[in-house]
Amino acid sequence: MQRTLIPLVALIVLIVDQVSKWAVVFWLNLDQRVEIDVFPPYLVFRMAWNYGMNFGLMAQGSNLGRAVLIGLALVISAWVWVWVRREKSGKRAQVAAGLMIGGALGNVIDRILYGAVADFLNMSCCGIDNPYAFNVADVSIFFGLAGLVLFSDFAGGNAPPRKRRRTKTP
Repeated sequence: MQRTLIPLVALIVLIVDQVSKWAVVFWLNLDQRVEIDVFPPYLVFRMAWNYGMNFGLMAQGSNLGRAVLIGLALVISAWVWVWVRREKSGKRAQVAAGLMIGGALGNVIDRILYGAVADFLNMSCCGIDNPYAFNVADVSIFFGLAGLVLFSDFAGGNAPPRKRRRTKTP
């Protein structure tokens, strides 16, 4: 059986995500300080507890909503794992799947431990003031999904091409 890079990449992303959140949110006390200028406006640590999905979608803050988001992240992660392994994808698709799964699991851990996802990275540039914050897991999910789109075959994996029918010529 072919070895896969998915668990290794997912574990690395998960560790980097959780360590960065702990270091910035709790060790630097961002949860109390709310904002730390690192290299303004290009990089600012700005505390935001995200109770929903991207940009706060589905952010009703209820236990049911949180459970649905946790379940959805786990189901999608399991599906991506099975799909990429079954497709016998190349290394780039495996890395992409690991990025997506590791990021999703990092945000699942936050929802379980804190009831919300700890977002703290804020980047602005060129006169545009970005009001949103994100985290390492979010970046990993984004690049993982982009990689899956670029490096996976959605049309049927490694299936051989279909034979064309021969037509009789008059």
